[in-house]
Amino acid sequence: MFRAMGTRLTELPALEPDPLEPQPQSVARYVEALQGLSKANADYARRAAWSQIRLAGARAGRRPAEAHETLDRIFRLGTPPRPALDGPTRGLMVTPTVPRPLDLGLRALASAWMPWTGKRFDAAANGGANLLAPSSRWPTRLLWPSYRPEPLGRGLAAFRFRTYVSPGTVDPDIETLKIDYDSSENPTLLIRDVLDEVVQVVRGTYLGKVLLRRGAQWRLVGYFGLQPGLAVAGEQAVAAAPEAAAAAA
Repeated sequence: MFRAMGTRLTELPALEPDPLEPQPQSVARYVEALQGLSKANADYARRAAWSQIRLAGARAGRRPAEAHETLDRIFRLGTPPRPALDGPTRGLMVTPTVPRPLDLGLRALASAWMPWTGKRFDAAANGGANLLAPSSRWPTRLLWPSYRPEPLGRGLAAFRFRTYVSPGTVDPDIETLKIDYDSSENPTLLIRDVLDEVVQVVRGTYLGKVLLRRGAQWRLVGYFGLQPGLAVAGEQAVAAAPEAAAAAA
């Protein structure tokens, strides 16, 4: 839950965690302090919170337990996005949360090719779609031969979803924005068994969990971040797309 406004910018340097070897609780305290900044400092809070998410993703390759706990603590500080997400967002695949050998393989894959660039939301319709790079056309056709994504500029809009707010699947004590792919218009293979849950960390910075359904159980397979705006061409992600992590799990 967001702190009441009351953090001063001058307090933050003393709270800023070590960028290389922080403790999860110190990162959580810092992010909570960012949530207490005034609206006049909203841009600072957005950039600083995004930096903590990116740093945790970078550490996950060598310190996975710490990074995963850090991201979970940040996630649990969030609330459903307010105002509701609307329009395009650019995405960052932060890290998978799969067994170590598979994690390393997915990171190597993502460093060479990242098809997912973000999500497009339609607040009025309580839905949206994923945004894919032009290079995703043939792999998408290969994996789902009968599925036809929507051409969008040079890229694609694919795997439409509906959105609603409800308690988290693995965090039932907090409210999250559910991104639900389980509809007949999506491929049965894999996609309909993925559920994303998103929270607003601070205005303009959003953290998501990727969940995969196996039987009656949901398993956390990765984290991703979102910021408003179109994807930046050439921006490198640090982990694999949710679909890749889910497929490998």
